[in-house]
Amino acid sequence: MPMFSTPDRKQLLQSAQALCSAFASKADINTLLSHFSSTHQISAFEHGLPVLAPFLGRPFSGRSGPNSVAAYFELLQKHLTYEDMSFSEWVVDADAGKVSVKGSAKFTWTEGEGKGQSWDEEFVYVLDFDQDAKVTDYQVWADSGAAYLARRGQLRQVIEAEGKDKRADDQSDADTKTLVDA
Repeated sequence: MPMFSTPDRKQLLQSAQALCSAFASKADINTLLSHFSSTHQISAFEHGLPVLAPFLGRPFSGRSGPNSVAAYFELLQKHLTYEDMSFSEWVVDADAGKVSVKGSAKFTWTEGEGKGQSWDEEFVYVLDFDQDAKVTDYQVWADSGAAYLARRGQLRQVIEAEGKDKRADDQSDADTKTLVDA
């Protein structure tokens, strides 16, 4: 039985950073797929209810086809754009062959009722790797509520209403303080 060497912490971190850098720079799908394993089944899964957005809560696997990892990235490109994407708080588990990382960016919904609605978001990736330090499984936890509201064209009004409520709460606190100080 052949013995496979496993990537060390440095190799896993470099591979994860390379994929994240490619994604942040809006690399084409073939470039993104070049960071994925060619010797193992690959998958992408963004956690959330499938009814909230077309790329949520659905397993994508393989390199081609309607439910492939490429199709997942195509859906992201169709429905979202982003800017100022950055990554921090890298956690590498060399024994498990996993890297977790926190990301942040400003996202904008690009079509339909929600076209042009934007939000700032923090998200988390968990990446699993093969023996060549190539991604096998790509999981995302993100703000599915903001994506849903943006898709429906309701995010801006929810944010504005929350801002009004916040200002009213702040004013109420100021009034209370004035009464207490008097």
